[in-house]
Amino acid sequence: MPTKIFFFIIPFLYPYYSFGQPNILGNDSTKNKLEEVIITGTKTERVLSSLPLNASIIKKEEIEKTNATRLSDIINEELGLITVSDFGGAEGIQMQGLDSEYTLILIDNQPLVGRLAGTLDLNRISVGNVKQIEIVRGPSSSLYGNNAFAGVVNIITEEPKPGFKAEVIGSYETHNTFDKNANISYRKNNFYSSMFFNSFSSNGYDLVEGDGLNTVNKFRNNTLQIKLRKDISEKLNIKINARYFAQLIDNIAPNNLTGETFTAEDNISLIINHNSDKFKTDFEIYYTSYFGDEFLNDDLGNRFSESFYDQILVKPEIKTVYKVDMQKEFVFGMGYKYETLNRTFFDRKPKQNSPFIYFQYDFYPIEKINLIFGGRFDKFKEYKSQFSPKLSGIFEINNNESIKFSAGYGYKTPDFRQLYFNFSNSSVGYSVIGYNVVENVLNQLIEEGQIANIIVPIEEFQDSLSPENSFGLNIGYDIEVNEQVGISTNIFRNSAKNLIDYRVIANKNNGQNVFSYYNVNNVSTFGFDFKTKFKADNYFDFSIGYQLLYAFDMEARKAFENGEIFARLTPTSPAFRLNKSDYFGLYNRSRHMGIFKINYNDLEKKFSANIRLRYRSKYGLFDSNSNNYLDKYDTFVKGHITANLSLNKKINSKTMISGGIENMFNYLDAENISSLSGRIYYLRIKHNLN
Repeated sequence: MPTKIFFFIIPFLYPYYSFGQPNILGNDSTKNKLEEVIITGTKTERVLSSLPLNASIIKKEEIEKTNATRLSDIINEELGLITVSDFGGAEGIQMQGLDSEYTLILIDNQPLVGRLAGTLDLNRISVGNVKQIEIVRGPSSSLYGNNAFAGVVNIITEEPKPGFKAEVIGSYETHNTFDKNANISYRKNNFYSSMFFNSFSSNGYDLVEGDGLNTVNKFRNNTLQIKLRKDISEKLNIKINARYFAQLIDNIAPNNLTGETFTAEDNISLIINHNSDKFKTDFEIYYTSYFGDEFLNDDLGNRFSESFYDQILVKPEIKTVYKVDMQKEFVFGMGYKYETLNRTFFDRKPKQNSPFIYFQYDFYPIEKINLIFGGRFDKFKEYKSQFSPKLSGIFEINNNESIKFSAGYGYKTPDFRQLYFNFSNSSVGYSVIGYNVVENVLNQLIEEGQIANIIVPIEEFQDSLSPENSFGLNIGYDIEVNEQVGISTNIFRNSAKNLIDYRVIANKNNGQNVFSYYNVNNVSTFGFDFKTKFKADNYFDFSIGYQLLYAFDMEARKAFENGEIFARLTPTSPAFRLNKSDYFGLYNRSRHMGIFKINYNDLEKKFSANIRLRYRSKYGLFDSNSNNYLDKYDTFVKGHITANLSLNKKINSKTMISGGIENMFNYLDAENISSLSGRIYYLRIKHNLN
């Protein structure tokens, strides 16, 4: 089947039209692709290939072929998405060159919380019960508000099939890593229920000896998800979704420090759906919390450090879809978000109350053109309220060829850490202060005699820290050359303003600095991506993808252009002036990225295999020549290729055995890429019990 990769809009609402025939806005040319239906981008069911957005779906079949166990595994093999680690080892998604803190992550259309430093760790999410992963690239705040600055990733879990179903899956891989799943479901008449359990553990490993740290510490975590649904009538049903995740990590730190990190996550939603001929209404109440507790003890058992993190989000929402006719559809929704965070280094327990309202109009002005216009208004107390519009469209040249575009506004409000943090490093001596508490904390440090001089006047912190915002444009062209070949291309540009960074606001008497946050950076990311899939015969198919990315801090680029930046080849060599072409761009961005996949499937022998290659060109992680910018004379992580192999053999109607190798070439760069653990071998067994 031809690959359709960029037309889709994903991140949010849950399969509410789960009974009866789906009402899918579109023309007859899409009827042969009904299996590629998504709901995230427009909060209504749409055929992916007819959607005027840069979107893609990773289907269950693809996940099973690769034997992926965590979300990070499968995201790493999707074109244009890169998992990047923060200082704590959490892996987030970089999308179109924008940092992981700007991508909204949903499970069954509901947002997750627990971004300790802006990054939501993808390793928290098992894919053992995932139906499909929907990805929308580009600002999506017109429907999803805060944090959908760069795009959305929505993980849709499976719905129970008729009757009783049960399966177990167990896998073992290098480093004594175990992943175990159990899926049980029951569906009959007007009721269904399902339960998914995952256990994931590892003994950890160390790739850099002598640094007093493990590359990955020993850990174990469990996930439990329960789904219930009751059809009250043909037009009314009620759903309850609940998910619990808990993890324990054995910490090892330098100077013989040891301890534990415990985290727990709760998600529960109540969904009431009512359908009629013209209207579909969904009422949802969603609650989620994330708790973390961490400590380190010295070799005598004395407490060296400890911290905690406790975040809660409550979100009621009502949405109505009014289908005027086959060519026009309105979406209207409103809701309320209540969020609170209690954590170490906060002198208060901040709260955020934000009501919101959104709309969308989906229509065909003429037969071959589909336009979608929408917007969302979010009201905030701490900073300016936001209106986020979006316009997208698709022109079907013929049944096999189309042009699409989308232009939208995204935003991200300052997080609680940037507003209320109050941290002083006891061993080094520096301090980090949230924007809203600078006046009180800095005055206290002055009274204590710790401040040598003020660099940024306190008066500059009287106004509110502004939300970060972005404008994104995507233009795509898709064509099915024939039944064997499909091609998708997309040009993108994101202009982000008021990005929040930190700066020195005062010097301490101990020679260290006091830092706080401010709006400064204007960032531009632009490029294009290309993907094609070729079905050679009944056994082999190939897919190739490529992305070109430029990501610049515009103020830095201007400084290079004006000849204001200098560099030295060695610490003692003379400095020389740099020019515009010497500026490489933002940290941790590769100019080139490529994906190559070969799939083999023999239905008669019930055997399949695939090889997936991923290329990432060089990128810089830090400034190595002390001019505070990433230029071509800095030290770079070298370009590299990683390769994974999977083999799957169906033994009988109930049992599947799989095996494979991850990182086949054994590429390692432990100092720069902690997520690579060398060559990994694994074995997996899947067995249906019914």
